[in-house]
Amino acid sequence: MDQMFFAAEVLLNGLMTGVMYALVALGFVLIFKASGVFNYAQGVLALFAALTLVGIQQGQVPFAHMINAMFGTHIEHFGWTVPSVLAILLTGAVMVLLAFLIEKLVLQHLIGQAPIILFMATIGLAYFLEGLGDVMWGADIKNLDVGLPQGISETIETATAEWFGYGFFIDRLDIWATLIAALLVAALVGFAQYTKQGRAMRAVADDHQAALSVGISLRFIWVMVWSIAGFVALVAGVMWGTKSGVQFSLSLIALKALPVLMLGGFTSIPGAIVGGLVIGVGEKLFEFFVGPMIGGATENWFAYVLALLFLVFRPQGLFGERIIERV
Repeated sequence: MDQMFFAAEVLLNGLMTGVMYALVALGFVLIFKASGVFNYAQGVLALFAALTLVGIQQGQVPFAHMINAMFGTHIEHFGWTVPSVLAILLTGAVMVLLAFLIEKLVLQHLIGQAPIILFMATIGLAYFLEGLGDVMWGADIKNLDVGLPQGISETIETATAEWFGYGFFIDRLDIWATLIAALLVAALVGFAQYTKQGRAMRAVADDHQAALSVGISLRFIWVMVWSIAGFVALVAGVMWGTKSGVQFSLSLIALKALPVLMLGGFTSIPGAIVGGLVIGVGEKLFEFFVGPMIGGATENWFAYVLALLFLVFRPQGLFGERIIERV
């Protein structure tokens, strides 16, 4: 019986992890829907947002190491700290400015280019942002604290112990992260489906030239979508950074989003949600049931094997559009 309750606990943790995966995948889906660009830099956007948030919170001087090396000074901090809410708002403004600069300096000059060219541009952008974050804020591991509660939820543990005789170990940070991510996902779905800007975004995704012919500004849509993707990256960076610290390996969370996209489809917001839940639950349950029999550590590769199976038998994913080309 305890084994069954333990499996249920693993399932709940998998669902919460899946929502986080879906949140990261949404950044890819939004940009791909609006521009046809697979944004390799999405994970680095999350890293850059988290680094910027910590730097603003702690009153760190941007480019301090470079300034000190050039002028022989020893400045590190302004001498103040910024409240978490204000720091998040300021970081959001930085991400909007970054979206504008990306459109102005990169995307504007690549309109009409082949998708592979745009993809290569996002690879270059990823490495540039990673280096920029290093120079601006330093490469040391940083603690991120925005006031979200952490540690085991004693309420849930006590309640489940009374109901089932088995206390569920659920981290309070995971609960809050799941709630925030679920609200953001719902807001993005509503925005894409029911607002004028969301319909314009879908029109641009279907046909750039047709959208331009009816007066939709391609540049505005790209800035808007990259701004939203930057905000999604900020939320993801806050959640993962609070959980595991802000370090440069944070950019690798984008790799976990790839199997989610392959399962759900690159153009589907609901697909990103379902794909995230399937990956989150699947890797936890597979590790629980099968891991002990084959030596464990299956969470490192389960999602990619599952994605490979989908690529072989259903390459468009669960909710993606089947592409039919006449030869």
